[in-house]
Amino acid sequence: MTTQEIVSKLWNLCNVLRDDGITYHQYVTELTYILFLKMAKETGAESQIPEAYRWDALASKSGIKLKKFYDELLKYLGENGAGRVREIYQGAATNIDEPKNLEKIITNIDNLDWYSAREEGLGNLYEGLLEKNANEKKSGAGQYFTPRVLINVMTRLVKPQVGERCNDPACGTFGFMIAAHQYVSDRSDSFFDLDADTADFEREKAFTGCELVHDTHRLALMNAMLHDIEGEIILGDTLSNVGKSMKGYDVVLTNPPYGTKKGGERATRDDFTFTTSNKQLNFLQHIYRSLKADGKARAAVVLPDNVLFADGEGERIRVDLMDKCNLHTVLRLPTGIFYAQGVKTNVLFFTRGKTDKENTREVWFYDLRTNMPSFGKTNPLKKEHFAEFEAAYEAKDRHAVQDERWSVFTREQIAEKGNSLDLGLIRDDSIVDYEDLPDPIESGEEAIAQLEEAVDLLMSVVKELKSLESAEV
Repeated sequence: MTTQEIVSKLWNLCNVLRDDGITYHQYVTELTYILFLKMAKETGAESQIPEAYRWDALASKSGIKLKKFYDELLKYLGENGAGRVREIYQGAATNIDEPKNLEKIITNIDNLDWYSAREEGLGNLYEGLLEKNANEKKSGAGQYFTPRVLINVMTRLVKPQVGERCNDPACGTFGFMIAAHQYVSDRSDSFFDLDADTADFEREKAFTGCELVHDTHRLALMNAMLHDIEGEIILGDTLSNVGKSMKGYDVVLTNPPYGTKKGGERATRDDFTFTTSNKQLNFLQHIYRSLKADGKARAAVVLPDNVLFADGEGERIRVDLMDKCNLHTVLRLPTGIFYAQGVKTNVLFFTRGKTDKENTREVWFYDLRTNMPSFGKTNPLKKEHFAEFEAAYEAKDRHAVQDERWSVFTREQIAEKGNSLDLGLIRDDSIVDYEDLPDPIESGEEAIAQLEEAVDLLMSVVKELKSLESAEV
């Protein structure tokens, strides 16, 4: 049985809980509570869980006794568990009221093909479940999930390395850090033969994040654990003073939440140079300030179009970004790839300079938006859609790349445009270019002139005919 088949079986169990009024997102959280115990048993990692509250104890009960024990288990592990166990179960409470439903879910999970699941990777199984939840519009979870193909492209181009500190300040279910961890392990021949200190660093400190929403934070913890990552995942708001300690990173990969602070209040961080209620602009400030000023620390960040052209503090933040960092590439993303269909987004790639001035000399733009097909559930974004962009990005001589979607603007040209980065879009073939059409006023005047010439010619002909008639008489 493949991971996809197991994910489908797990997802279909949500139908059992409909009568309990449980939402898709609540269902994934419920599954997390239960799957954690089963996966701990399957991986031989039950030492962190008291024997009385392990999987076998849960699976041995039924009916009312099962329901009472499950409630007791959640409370105990949330209050008395150790390390990550306590983090995952902290504040946990079940929404399942019917004991038969709970029993059916536990029985079905117990009967899954766990040998195949282990072979393909329990982390992959769990991520598949999170992706299924994100793609279900009714779940509302899409806001926490960036398309995996985009995550992988950003990670490949940023190239995290062994020994580097990677962070996602708005980590959702931890997808970017999972990808970064996978990238490092896949490209390090000796990843599993690292010396003890480096191995501990990779497991405990290399991949970290911060997430504001409690249930999503719980999913991130579970995802990290299943990928053998023990790095700190803070439950909190990066835009509060909690975020002040998040700095000194080599790599940042993220897709911050969109919108403004509720009620329009200002960000509570007291160390930002520029004050704005725009979340993305504040995240952008945080990100480039959180990078090491060593000329090598780098970031790839998904941001909506308004960040590219917002005036006032928006312009000042862009100028500060281009001063402190080399903003070398902006990828204009297609529409329809995120849960909010109308949102137009971009990926900003930049490297922190050693100084705070004149680090950006020119910015390259790639237009993957104009004249592209409509993406969505029936036509998902694929790796091959990024192939030409990746080739241009990686080119040794970017100026030699022959691609109409690839363009460059100098820092001086950008300054002349009011420091707007809303640039690099090619001609849209679906829109009539009215500049190429004749001016209606000029065309009218020309037509009148031509008509007058014709009338004059006609009158002269008539006059000539009359003169000929007079001569004959």
